[in-house]
Amino acid sequence: MTELNRQAAALRALHRPGDPLILPNAWDAGSARAVVAAGFPAVATSSGAVAEALGHADGEALPVEEMFAAVGRIAAAVPVPVTADLERGYGLRPAELVERLLAAGAVGANLEDSDPRSKRLSDVEEQADLLAGIRAAARQAGVDLVLNARVDVHLRAYGPAEERLAEAVRRARRYLAAGADCVYPIMLAEPAQIRDLVAELAAPVNVLARPGAPGPAELAALGVARVSYGSGLYAAARARVADLLGAIRAGTDPFGS
Repeated sequence: MTELNRQAAALRALHRPGDPLILPNAWDAGSARAVVAAGFPAVATSSGAVAEALGHADGEALPVEEMFAAVGRIAAAVPVPVTADLERGYGLRPAELVERLLAAGAVGANLEDSDPRSKRLSDVEEQADLLAGIRAAARQAGVDLVLNARVDVHLRAYGPAEERLAEAVRRARRYLAAGADCVYPIMLAEPAQIRDLVAELAAPVNVLARPGAPGPAELAALGVARVSYGSGLYAAARARVADLLGAIRAGTDPFGS
């Protein structure tokens, strides 16, 4: 476990508020290698991109064995720490989830707090228990995994809009107390609210980079510690392939200017 511990410590150290870890999420070994070749110090997977690349929909539709096999191929292909997007854990008990994650060679996990199928927000205490169980199982296994707790309040448009930030802060605090290293209020994009959340938590915060959201430089100025691109690169790559195929079908040069 020595190498996994080294990688976990390296991944955790990369979460620096104001100097964020940038994660252009990968979906297979080739895209992971491209991330490393571009100079990024860690690789994160995207559950949606991995699932779609393997012919399944997002939302835990991909068989769990295939997800961990994909994570294993990615981790084996790169020399940097890998953190895996595991949706809500595929119904696995914490000890089994940790065992499979470590066997795949990953040292971090992203876990969301809404049901992938019903889209309903999970009970805060149930999610905190899940995170605490994973933290305890990881320590028993001898590797201090980096846990990123996704907060889905804004994604699911939970409650009145004016109360969502407070609810996100409440959930994030509970998850940090349960053992999370970083919290991920996905879809939160308003700069003032990001700044307020970072100030309220005084802990690493992950923000999704997407159209209409602040860019990495602005997020750094807001105190963010981690910036993820989700399935955005995969979607852009698919769109580019579609353009190339359209050109071929039209009888034109797909590689022309």
